[in-house]
Amino acid sequence: MALHGSINTVRAQAAPQKGFDTAFAYADELVRAGSPVQARVRAIAEGQRQRTELGGGVFVSEECYRSKARADGFFESHRKFIDIQIIFEGEELMEVADSGTMRTREPYNPERDLIIYEDNPDASWLRLFPGQAAVFFPADAHMPTLRVRDAGGLVRKCVIKIPVA
Repeated sequence: MALHGSINTVRAQAAPQKGFDTAFAYADELVRAGSPVQARVRAIAEGQRQRTELGGGVFVSEECYRSKARADGFFESHRKFIDIQIIFEGEELMEVADSGTMRTREPYNPERDLIIYEDNPDASWLRLFPGQAAVFFPADAHMPTLRVRDAGGLVRKCVIKIPVA
């Protein structure tokens, strides 16, 4: 099942797997004051995202967006990649449920590595803020990018994609 908490807590709880060392080395640079990674993420304009290759098939999507209403979100999961979602600025809610309990709305799209599910009002909620991360494995249907307050807010997030071994 999904992991969440501070970057150090998630690192300690994650089972050793190829690609995790690369992902956590990136996370260390993200939170290191004055690092080039930090400067690059801060420079991303609202509504933009950029992909950066980290090596060994691991890459990161560095994103800046406004969090959204739950009604505008959807549950998703992936088969080829594990997600490590790290909040850099802002805060957001994420929901998570076992994909085995979900009904598929859109079948697996191998080009996007994406399955979309029907809503699940019984999912668990996670609230993440700067310095926190969530790890979603292929069995974790998740709905990220949700606003914490009515108006929502600007979020800068890095989604590290690690190939499934």
